[in-house]
Amino acid sequence: MASKLWASRAASYFRISLFHRGFATVIKDFKYADSHEWVKVDGSSATVGITDHAQDHLGDVVYVELPEVGAGVTQGASFGAVESVKATSDINSPISGKVVEVNEELNNSPGLVNASPYENGWIIKVEMDNSVELKSLMDSDQYSKFCEEEDAKH
Repeated sequence: MASKLWASRAASYFRISLFHRGFATVIKDFKYADSHEWVKVDGSSATVGITDHAQDHLGDVVYVELPEVGAGVTQGASFGAVESVKATSDINSPISGKVVEVNEELNNSPGLVNASPYENGWIIKVEMDNSVELKSLMDSDQYSKFCEEEDAKH
Protein backbone atom coordinates (compact mmCIF):
# COMPACT_ATOMS: atom_id res chain seq x y z
CA MET A 1 0.00 0.00 0.00
CA ALA A 2 2.80 2.42 0.89
CA SER A 3 4.51 1.83 -2.48
CA LYS A 4 1.26 2.54 -4.33
CA LEU A 5 0.84 5.80 -2.39
CA TRP A 6 4.46 6.74 -3.09
CA ALA A 7 4.02 6.00 -6.82
CA SER A 8 0.85 8.06 -6.92
CA ARG A 9 2.57 11.01 -5.21
CA ALA A 10 5.59 10.71 -7.51
CA ALA A 11 3.32 10.64 -10.55
CA SER A 12 1.50 13.69 -9.28
CA TYR A 13 4.78 15.51 -8.68
CA PHE A 14 6.01 14.73 -12.20
CA ARG A 15 2.54 15.40 -13.64
CA ILE A 16 2.15 11.97 -15.19
CA SER A 17 -0.81 9.66 -15.03
CA LEU A 18 -0.64 6.19 -13.53
CA PHE A 19 -4.18 5.29 -14.44
CA HIS A 20 -5.47 4.47 -17.89
CA ARG A 21 -8.54 6.46 -18.89
CA GLY A 22 -11.42 4.03 -19.33
CA PHE A 23 -13.25 5.89 -22.07
CA ALA A 24 -12.65 7.56 -25.40
CA THR A 25 -14.52 10.30 -27.18
CA VAL A 26 -16.20 9.47 -30.48
CA ILE A 27 -17.93 11.86 -32.88
CA LYS A 28 -21.43 10.86 -33.94
CA ASP A 29 -21.25 11.58 -37.69
CA PHE A 30 -17.77 10.20 -38.32
CA LYS A 31 -16.91 6.73 -39.63
CA TYR A 32 -14.27 4.55 -37.95
CA ALA A 33 -11.87 1.80 -39.03
CA ASP A 34 -10.94 -1.13 -36.78
CA SER A 35 -7.33 0.14 -37.00
CA HIS A 36 -8.51 3.27 -35.09
CA GLU A 37 -8.63 5.90 -37.83
CA TRP A 38 -11.61 8.19 -38.30
CA VAL A 39 -13.15 9.72 -41.43
CA LYS A 40 -15.20 12.91 -41.70
CA VAL A 41 -16.96 13.00 -45.06
CA ASP A 42 -17.85 16.20 -46.92
CA GLY A 43 -19.20 15.32 -50.37
CA SER A 44 -16.46 13.42 -52.20
CA SER A 45 -13.79 14.76 -49.84
CA ALA A 46 -12.78 13.10 -46.57
CA THR A 47 -10.67 14.22 -43.63
CA VAL A 48 -8.73 11.44 -41.89
CA GLY A 49 -7.07 11.21 -38.48
CA ILE A 50 -6.46 8.81 -35.63
CA THR A 51 -9.10 8.37 -32.95
CA ASP A 52 -9.09 9.58 -29.37
CA HIS A 53 -8.86 5.92 -28.34
CA ALA A 54 -5.71 5.43 -30.45
CA GLN A 55 -3.95 8.58 -29.26
CA ASP A 56 -4.78 7.70 -25.65
CA HIS A 57 -3.15 4.28 -26.01
CA LEU A 58 -0.14 5.68 -27.88
CA GLY A 59 0.70 8.32 -25.29
CA ASP A 60 2.39 11.60 -26.15
CA VAL A 61 2.87 11.85 -29.91
CA VAL A 62 6.32 13.21 -30.82
CA TYR A 63 6.33 12.78 -34.62
CA VAL A 64 3.84 12.23 -37.45
CA GLU A 65 5.04 10.92 -40.82
CA LEU A 66 2.88 12.57 -43.49
CA PRO A 67 2.41 11.47 -47.11
CA GLU A 68 2.99 13.80 -50.06
CA VAL A 69 0.08 15.76 -51.53
CA GLY A 70 -0.97 13.90 -54.68
CA ALA A 71 -0.09 10.47 -53.27
CA GLY A 72 -2.62 7.70 -53.66
CA VAL A 73 -4.00 5.94 -50.59
CA THR A 74 -5.75 2.59 -50.48
CA GLN A 75 -8.33 1.46 -47.95
CA GLY A 76 -6.61 -0.62 -45.27
CA ALA A 77 -3.07 0.23 -46.42
CA SER A 78 -0.53 2.30 -44.51
CA PHE A 79 0.10 5.88 -45.64
CA GLY A 80 2.18 7.18 -42.73
CA ALA A 81 3.14 6.62 -39.11
CA VAL A 82 2.70 8.12 -35.68
CA GLU A 83 5.62 7.99 -33.26
CA SER A 84 4.95 8.39 -29.56
CA VAL A 85 6.96 8.06 -26.38
CA LYS A 86 5.67 4.47 -26.18
CA ALA A 87 5.70 3.15 -29.76
CA THR A 88 5.56 3.80 -33.48
CA SER A 89 2.34 2.82 -35.24
CA ASP A 90 1.33 2.79 -38.89
CA ILE A 91 -1.58 4.97 -39.94
CA ASN A 92 -3.86 3.06 -42.30
CA SER A 93 -6.21 4.76 -44.72
CA PRO A 94 -9.86 4.02 -44.02
CA ILE A 95 -10.72 5.01 -47.62
CA SER A 96 -9.09 4.98 -51.07
CA GLY A 97 -8.30 8.12 -53.04
CA LYS A 98 -5.78 10.88 -53.64
CA VAL A 99 -4.25 13.02 -50.88
CA VAL A 100 -5.24 16.63 -51.56
CA GLU A 101 -3.95 18.17 -48.33
CA VAL A 102 -1.79 17.23 -45.34
CA ASN A 103 -1.85 18.87 -41.92
CA GLU A 104 1.50 20.69 -42.04
CA GLU A 105 0.90 21.91 -38.45
CA LEU A 106 1.78 18.41 -37.27
CA ASN A 107 5.40 18.93 -38.40
CA ASN A 108 5.89 21.54 -35.66
CA SER A 109 3.18 20.42 -33.23
CA PRO A 110 2.66 16.63 -33.38
CA GLY A 111 0.99 16.83 -29.96
CA LEU A 112 -2.11 18.21 -31.71
CA VAL A 113 -2.95 14.55 -32.37
CA ASN A 114 -3.25 14.12 -28.58
CA ALA A 115 -4.78 17.48 -27.71
CA SER A 116 -7.36 17.61 -30.50
CA PRO A 117 -7.55 14.31 -32.42
CA TYR A 118 -10.85 15.19 -34.18
CA GLU A 119 -10.21 18.84 -34.97
CA ASN A 120 -6.72 20.36 -35.07
CA GLY A 121 -4.99 16.95 -35.07
CA TRP A 122 -6.39 15.72 -38.41
CA ILE A 123 -3.75 14.13 -40.64
CA ILE A 124 -4.81 14.14 -44.30
CA LYS A 125 -7.62 15.20 -46.60
CA VAL A 126 -8.47 12.81 -49.42
CA GLU A 127 -10.50 13.06 -52.61
CA MET A 128 -12.34 9.72 -52.36
CA ASP A 129 -12.31 7.24 -55.25
CA ASN A 130 -15.28 5.22 -54.08
CA SER A 131 -17.71 6.34 -51.38
CA VAL A 132 -19.13 2.79 -51.23
CA GLU A 133 -16.04 1.93 -49.12
CA LEU A 134 -17.59 3.95 -46.29
CA LYS A 135 -20.15 1.16 -45.80
CA SER A 136 -17.39 -1.14 -44.53
CA LEU A 137 -16.52 1.30 -41.71
CA MET A 138 -18.12 1.50 -38.28
CA ASP A 139 -20.44 4.24 -37.04
CA SER A 140 -19.81 5.84 -33.64
CA ASP A 141 -21.89 3.31 -31.68
CA GLN A 142 -20.24 0.32 -33.35
CA TYR A 143 -16.79 1.82 -32.80
CA SER A 144 -17.45 2.53 -29.11
CA LYS A 145 -18.54 -1.07 -28.62
CA PHE A 146 -15.50 -2.30 -30.58
CA CYS A 147 -13.17 -0.31 -28.30
CA GLU A 148 -14.84 -1.62 -25.13
CA GLU A 149 -14.48 -5.20 -26.34
CA GLU A 150 -10.86 -4.63 -27.39
CA ASP A 151 -9.96 -3.05 -24.03
CA ALA A 152 -11.64 -5.92 -22.15
CA LYS A 153 -9.23 -8.34 -23.85
CA HIS A 154 -6.17 -6.51 -22.47
